[in-house]
Amino acid sequence: MILDCQNISKAFGTNVILDNVSFHLEDKEKMAIVGINGAGKTTLLKIIMQEEEADSGQIVLSKDRTIGYLSQHQDIFYDDTVYGVMEDAMKPVIELQDKIRKLEQDMTTLTGDELKAALSTYNRYTHEFEYKNGYAYESEITGVLKGLGFSKEDFERHTDTLSGGQKTRLSLGRLLLTKPDIIILDEPTNHLDMDSISWLETFLTGYQGSVILVSHDRYFLDKIVTKVVELDRGHSTVYNGNYTYFSQKRAEIRTNMMKAYLNQQADIKHQEEVITKLKQFNREKSIKRAESREKMLDRVERLDKPTELNSEMRLTLEPSVISGEDVLTIEGLSKAFEQYNLFSDLNMEIKRGEHVALIGGNGTGKTTILKIINKLVPKDDGTVILGSRVKIGYYDQEHQVLNMNNTVFDEISNAYPDLTNTRIRNVLAAFLFTGEDVFKRIADLSGGEKGRVSLAKMMLSSANFLILDEPTNHLDITSKEILEEAIRNYTGTVLYVSHDRYFINQTATRIIELKDKQLTNYIGNYDYYESHRAQPASTGKQAFAPVSDTVSQEKQTESQAKLSWKESKAEQARLRKKANDLKKLEDKIEQLENRLAEIDEEFLVPENATNVALLNDLTKERNSVEEELNTMYEQWEELSSEE
Repeated sequence: MILDCQNISKAFGTNVILDNVSFHLEDKEKMAIVGINGAGKTTLLKIIMQEEEADSGQIVLSKDRTIGYLSQHQDIFYDDTVYGVMEDAMKPVIELQDKIRKLEQDMTTLTGDELKAALSTYNRYTHEFEYKNGYAYESEITGVLKGLGFSKEDFERHTDTLSGGQKTRLSLGRLLLTKPDIIILDEPTNHLDMDSISWLETFLTGYQGSVILVSHDRYFLDKIVTKVVELDRGHSTVYNGNYTYFSQKRAEIRTNMMKAYLNQQADIKHQEEVITKLKQFNREKSIKRAESREKMLDRVERLDKPTELNSEMRLTLEPSVISGEDVLTIEGLSKAFEQYNLFSDLNMEIKRGEHVALIGGNGTGKTTILKIINKLVPKDDGTVILGSRVKIGYYDQEHQVLNMNNTVFDEISNAYPDLTNTRIRNVLAAFLFTGEDVFKRIADLSGGEKGRVSLAKMMLSSANFLILDEPTNHLDITSKEILEEAIRNYTGTVLYVSHDRYFINQTATRIIELKDKQLTNYIGNYDYYESHRAQPASTGKQAFAPVSDTVSQEKQTESQAKLSWKESKAEQARLRKKANDLKKLEDKIEQLENRLAEIDEEFLVPENATNVALLNDLTKERNSVEEELNTMYEQWEELSSEE
């Protein structure tokens, strides 16, 4: 064990962020810390780095171990070239090289014991230099810089000329070169393109130290980590597996938690109904039975309702009209900005029901293609033809479809004037806008909040062709998963641009790559693309995947449906019989109770007081009715408790 987090707690005022969080990190282990926005991931990293102090608990780091940390928001100042910054990170190796060179010169003039001592030192230095891969440090610097997207021409650029994203990439590269025992990275993929992310995945997977990652890039996490620590409502849960394992296991646990909660609630409600009914019988024994049940119910440990299920965004996408088979046809499409030719003579076809991801490097023109389709940017040449009955729903990462001066409520109301205030409120609540939130100005919203408003408008549009530009930007993992499920279940057609490979893998049935000003088609999801990208692929115009044999699947589904229908009918019949049996018992109980009341009244009749034979008969009957009534109570209680 190289790092041990023991019962870490942290609160800001009354807001408890971390509550007895515990986990450990093994040597060479790769671990992810996940949770919704605000769960305390970055706070936990800062506590590990001693940048913040925990309220209680402790961080135990193994002796002589080093940690390197790349924070999400960098305050970076370098006064050097790009290569110079990286070279500075290798200073210990370079200094060692200088010592070796000096010793080599000195040994030419030394003799005897001095030469023997110098040779011993030389052997120790060279062994250390080899261990630190000193002979290849220059190529190592070059490899890391190129892997993170710096070209050879960038190497001599002064850091003053770099963008914020480039400086963050440079800091990441510098950290990787220092090779600490533990690398801690907070959202390292934010400023990387797909090729750089892929390079970083390979680097970290083969890294000989330990790694702690915080990232919204689930595909990235899936490739690297073998342990996931989830932060949820201040508490930590450890899952030993990659992200997909964690996601499946968490869903299973949450489903079971909700099932247990709902089952308990149903049982409590049933017990309360039985208690009420027993009291209504108003007999001494039935009241005692009710009181006994009440005591048992009071001792039940009530389960809390899983809160995440209350706060999730609810997204349902469904086309109002079915489009024609041909949804989009693009032929000979060209676009240039001033002297720069973005692309030319592009061809693409999209058929009804396809979910197509358009991928490619930054600046290749993916977003421009979407804007041309939506007539937000004029094309230079070519044709863009929409099929019959095609209705577009457009999600724009720049949120140009939103009026920044509107409130959230007015944005929906103006777009859909026929909706009632209640309906608008309900829709916005489904996207986590409640109370006074609906009166916030669009301009004052965060990127994630603007994204949720755009998704709400798109849901209401009932479009049959969704065009989405980076729809997962600014969404937390939970919201991404909800959007993924909505897209997977959507029966219309989808074309989207995304850098989120996990999202692509979950939702795409076809991938079109825009590279070197050409479109290449891959019929499958992102895993398929990854395994086939080095092979020759088809052009973007060929749109159909091989159709698998679905006949047996359809028969199996039909058989399951029949079985499910029969089971449902049998269950309905059982419930009807139970209700009828209960009704008969209750009627019988009522008759017996009425007869007991009649017998008691007969005992009070004055002329019956001297009729010994009648009193004996009444007493026998009363005992018999009382006994039968008790049996009826037991049968009713037993039948009521059946599942």
